[in-house]
Order: sequence, then C-alpha cells, then structure tokens
Amino acid sequence: MRKRTVFALISTLFLACVLAACGQESSNGSTDSADSDTEQASVEIGMLKLTSSAPLFIALEKGFFEEEGIDAQVSWFEAAQPIAVATAGGDVDVGATGITASLYNMVAGGEELVIVADKGREQEGYSSTALLVHSDSDIESVEDLKDKKIGITQTGSTFHYMAGRLLEEHGLTSADVEMVPVNSVPGLMETLQSKQVDAVLLNEPNITMVLDEGYGKVITQVGDVIDYQTSGIFFSKAFAGDTDKATKFLKAYAKATQYYYDAVLTKENGEIVPGENYDEVIQIIAEYTDQEPAIIERGLPYMDPYGQLLAEDIQTQIDWYVKEELIGAPVDADKIVNPNLLDQALKELE
Repeated sequence: MRKRTVFALISTLFLACVLAACGQESSNGSTDSADSDTEQASVEIGMLKLTSSAPLFIALEKGFFEEEGIDAQVSWFEAAQPIAVATAGGDVDVGATGITASLYNMVAGGEELVIVADKGREQEGYSSTALLVHSDSDIESVEDLKDKKIGITQTGSTFHYMAGRLLEEHGLTSADVEMVPVNSVPGLMETLQSKQVDAVLLNEPNITMVLDEGYGKVITQVGDVIDYQTSGIFFSKAFAGDTDKATKFLKAYAKATQYYYDAVLTKENGEIVPGENYDEVIQIIAEYTDQEPAIIERGLPYMDPYGQLLAEDIQTQIDWYVKEELIGAPVDADKIVNPNLLDQALKELE
C-alpha cells in the first residue's frame, strides 16, 4: 500500500512537471510569435505640413506602414532645403519635399540621396500652380510678359523654374523679364495685389483665394503647358541600400497614393468627382496640416495613383538649371533617380 502511494505521488509529480514544461514551451512559443508579429522596423521621415504630404498622412493614419512592418516616426520641418540636407546626411531615412536647384547643387557637391517616388506634379487638366496677373492688367498671354516683372518665391525655387519654362514654351527667355524674389507665397499675393509686380506664380488654394478676393486673374495653368515633377520622396543612401525595408516602406506609400487618388482625383466626364473616401481624406489632411477642411478642398495637388515618378523630367530640370547657371556642375539624373524600388513594391502588391 505504501509502495503504491509513493508511486502515485511520483507519477503525479512527473505528470505535473511535464505539463508545466509543455505549458512553458507553449507560452514561450506564443510570446516569440507575438514578438515576431509586432516587431517593427523604425523609419524616420522628414516632411512639411503641406497637402502634398497627404499620402504620408494617410499611410500613418490608416495603419499602412504598420501593415508592412514599418514603425514610421515623423520629424516635422519648417522649410524644404533642411529636409534634403537631413536626408543626405542620414539624419532621417526618408525625405518628402520639393525638388529645387539647391537639391541638385547638393548632389553636384558630393551629397548622396535618391529620388524614388512622386509627391506631387503639375499635370494637364488639374489645377495646381498657375500664372496670374492683376485683375485689371492688360496682359492676356505669356508672350505679353516681355520686359515685365514676375514675382517668384526664391531664385532656384520651383516657382523660378516654372516661370522660366513657361516663358521658353512661349518664345521668351528669363532674360526677357525681371524675376523678383519675394521669399514667400503670402509675399507673392501681397505684391500682386499692390501691383509691385506684373505677374506671379501661385499654387492652390492661393489661386482660388486670389480669384475670390477679386484682385487677380489666371493667364495659364502650368500643368497645361509642361509636365513637371515638383516634389518627391527621397531616400538616404543607407536606407535605399536596405532593399527589404525600403520596399516595405514604398508598398505602404503606394497603398496611400492609390487611396488619395481614388478619394480626391477621380474624374467622370472630364470633371473631378469626390470618391468614396473623400470626406475622410480631407479630414486627415486638415488634421495634419492644421487647416480648415474647406481650405484643403481648394488645393488638392495631382499625384500619380501608384506613386510613380516622372523620372525623365528630372534630367530636364537639371539641364535647365545648368543653362541658367543655377547649378554649379552638371548632374546625371540616373545617379539620383531610382524607380526600381517602387517597381518592386508594386509587383509585390499585385
């Protein structure tokens, strides 16, 4: 009897140990699996609180980055150039900003970064940037600007480039006008209203605001004259070299550009109509830019539905800046444009 009792106790203890071990193994396995599922790759993004950053806002808000295993951290900037500097220096992994002469000069000076995706462009049929004159001006066409003053933000800016290209497309050159840098978009509006310049370049929603206030009229939309990649998504050299992480980031970004396009850029019979998620996207942009939804609705820039870059335009820009002596040395666009990462991301999304 005593032997049987001892044996029973030993058996019970053995079984308890086995069950405990199994439970621990199961618990450890479950924990490892959870850690694997929740492990996210940290990516630092430098950007501005502009409507053209909408796909990034959407990807953050809708969880597209998390779905691809990306822990997206945002560094907010006040101007475009510091973003390019931070990206080239590796202080941020991803930069989202305008493509200017300053950026090309950085590359010409030995800094390294790559442009991988669209973040806004001038496109025919969409209101983004336009050339305006005062409402009582006798200027009716770009050709009428000879010997006139054109307000731009800064020398070498996207506004400078657009003004120069518009002139050339209409038989003039930068030498035929006086470019007047006024340092800011509000400054452009003020100088137009006070007639200190004859014409200015403005983007939405500022175009609509000027028209509503009645002191300006549109001569032409830039996108109706030239295709122009105004801004882009940049990767630091190190981040671009991490193909797996870079591709995951772009998969999330491509999801967001499609979401943005379907919501606010879809056309029916040649007219833009609100998509299924229109109100949601407007609200997301409003929250991230600290602007009223009604203002956001006036200035929704065109973006490629798949985030694809207008790659051939980069060399066109470089050549123009070199011709205008705004870049110190020529730059080969192939060295700073990499469409392959986005191509791979789109393949994986099919």
